[in-house]
Amino acid sequence: MAVLPIRITGDPVLHRPARTVTRFDDELRTLVADMTETMKAAPGVGLAAPQVGVDLRVFVFDWTDDDGVRSRGAAINPTLWITPVPVGEPDDEAESEGCLSIPGERFPLRRASEARLEAVDLDGTPFELRASGWLARIFQHEFDHLDGVLYADRLDFEHGKLARKAVKKNGWGVPELDWMPGLDHLEGY
Repeated sequence: MAVLPIRITGDPVLHRPARTVTRFDDELRTLVADMTETMKAAPGVGLAAPQVGVDLRVFVFDWTDDDGVRSRGAAINPTLWITPVPVGEPDDEAESEGCLSIPGERFPLRRASEARLEAVDLDGTPFELRASGWLARIFQHEFDHLDGVLYADRLDFEHGKLARKAVKKNGWGVPELDWMPGLDHLEGY
């Protein structure tokens, strides 16, 4: 397993839809293992293939809730069903979200409270997971990456303006920028 560099906003692979996985082979298994290792090193609770420069519909996740229940795995070619997103202003603390591709920044974002993930595993076997709370948020965040959407793209006007300011201040928003978990001291989602 290897830790991979994480692409920063502005890299084209982050801003376009990813391709459907058609080959379930050792190369895919290695990608998933490397993504899991990278997510842990970052540290993060989710990571999508475009974030490591691979335009495939794959994401990994590893989250332990307040009751100690751990949810982890890889979702390949996922479909995501969500409940309606609540109307109103997001809570600055309870709904604050970050992203490993916009490292070190956090902004509040409203997300659906429940989600149903349908995907296949490394063997191509279908599975379904139902999630609520933060796990539902993680699924929505990572699924967005597969469609070329970063969480900053979904922020309200004021928070979006602050995010754009942070991107500009850090010199991001251009192709071929990345950071290496474990070497660069950045953190995200």
